[in-house]
Amino acid sequence: MIIFKKALPRRTFLRGMGISIALPMLDAMLPALAQPNDPAAKMPLRIGYSYVPNGIIGERWRPEVAGSNYIMTDVLKQWEAYRDQLLVISNLDNGELESVSGHSGGSSMYLTGTKPNKSLSEIRCGISVDQVFAREFGKVTPLSSLQICIENAAELAGQSNAGYSSAYTNTISWGSPTTPLPMEHRPREIFERLFGAGGTDPKVRQNQIQREKSILDFVRDEVVEVRKTLGSDDNQKLGQYLDAVREVEFRVQKAEAKTDMALPEMPRPIGIPPLEDHLRLMYDLMVLAFQTDMTRVFTFMVAREYSELVYTQLGHLDPHHPLTHHRGDANRKRQAGEIDVYHAKMFGEFIAKMKATKDSDGSSLLDNSIIIFGSGMGNGDIHSQWNVPVALLGGAGGKLKGGRHIMAKPGTPLCNLHVAVLNKLGLPTEHFGRASGELNLDAPA
Repeated sequence: MIIFKKALPRRTFLRGMGISIALPMLDAMLPALAQPNDPAAKMPLRIGYSYVPNGIIGERWRPEVAGSNYIMTDVLKQWEAYRDQLLVISNLDNGELESVSGHSGGSSMYLTGTKPNKSLSEIRCGISVDQVFAREFGKVTPLSSLQICIENAAELAGQSNAGYSSAYTNTISWGSPTTPLPMEHRPREIFERLFGAGGTDPKVRQNQIQREKSILDFVRDEVVEVRKTLGSDDNQKLGQYLDAVREVEFRVQKAEAKTDMALPEMPRPIGIPPLEDHLRLMYDLMVLAFQTDMTRVFTFMVAREYSELVYTQLGHLDPHHPLTHHRGDANRKRQAGEIDVYHAKMFGEFIAKMKATKDSDGSSLLDNSIIIFGSGMGNGDIHSQWNVPVALLGGAGGKLKGGRHIMAKPGTPLCNLHVAVLNKLGLPTEHFGRASGELNLDAPA
């Protein structure tokens, strides 16, 4: 359940499908939300979630003191250059005692705050916060959101565990309580979803859009004739089809408006590269997606829960998941921690590119984004979903201040953070999932 604030002046809300959604910010609303001449008020704001599985070794992640003078741990040191835009948060729980469900709950509850239904066939969870953003931010971009991963879910579809469907561990993004959104692991598919088969060549992209428009025109003409022969029930079904056609038409119109944009040159990816190159390529595609405003929302699963990836580049022979069940063995715990640091290092490269890429007002993409890094379990060894690792990077258009470690009250729901981020990025919200309120991201150092 999502409840949006109604107290702000000049706000209009759309209601349907069990949620209430505020309209995007309009020029007429600026006096209520920001100074009219503030350029940040009109800059595109973006949100991204980078998820790592199986928890993070606590001492490799968690600072010991709150405030601005905290000592950066092994993981956090990978982002030391961006400390002033880094907000580390402790004591957030990704589930109540009675709702903890291990790996399946860790990933499925991370962005939904909803306990997954324990079943192999009746899949049910909740809408994820990234899709709340996608419904709003996607109104002005060709793609509402991107769901990206590294591991091929098709090869893992049968890997259900402990009575829970593998759907819960193969995605963190849910379009509705019964719609887990598939994550794409193929770089080429992501590239073509962003720019079409023509890639970044504006002439080829324009030709492709014209072909799509002609197909839509043909469909529209055919529908007029077909409707004359149909009964009321079939006309209703056809109306649903036309809604889908209109959605495609709107996407084409938004894409057409961007064909004159000078896009960075990037060759179309081919195949699946080795793990490190794969990670870099996926992160590069996300930078490109934000830079070209093809989307303003992404979720990225660096690996799925139960991941059996072997990090041979670190000299490891054992898969990730078994290493996290170290049972106190110093060598296995060290190796699990090395994977945590490695994930942070790769994410740090992405943040560096976000910081180096200029936005249209001369600031950086990072300045106008919130990128959240974390995991759904606080202790993978015992499947605990309490005190999960979470960090925010970015400036949110000047609305988010970093440089601090916030220690929330123990037991604070992770969903309190989701409420706070929704509010920071312009979607006034009072409640989401199992939130008990709004996390104060402006807490003093």
